[in-house]
Amino acid sequence: MRKTLVFGIAIALLIAGLAPFLASSNPDGLESAAEKFSSAEGMDYVAFNSPMPDYAIEGMGRTGEVLAIMIGTLLMLVMAYGAGMILKKT
Repeated sequence: MRKTLVFGIAIALLIAGLAPFLASSNPDGLESAAEKFSSAEGMDYVAFNSPMPDYAIEGMGRTGEVLAIMIGTLLMLVMAYGAGMILKKT
């Protein structure tokens, strides 16, 4: 079980590390629609500023993109583990 968990985490981090090099620079359908909607309605209000907008750390180029995605992946894994531990106790 432990080997499977470590292997899964390694694969997740590998994908996170390769994502900036494999991802398209064109916005997907949801992002494109959001940009059109917000510019058409004149919406300049942002409810929450992301600590790493656009999956990047400013001033670090591709390295910042890789680090931002890896940090996000690790945070999600930690939160999922924590939720699993809480649910296991109930």
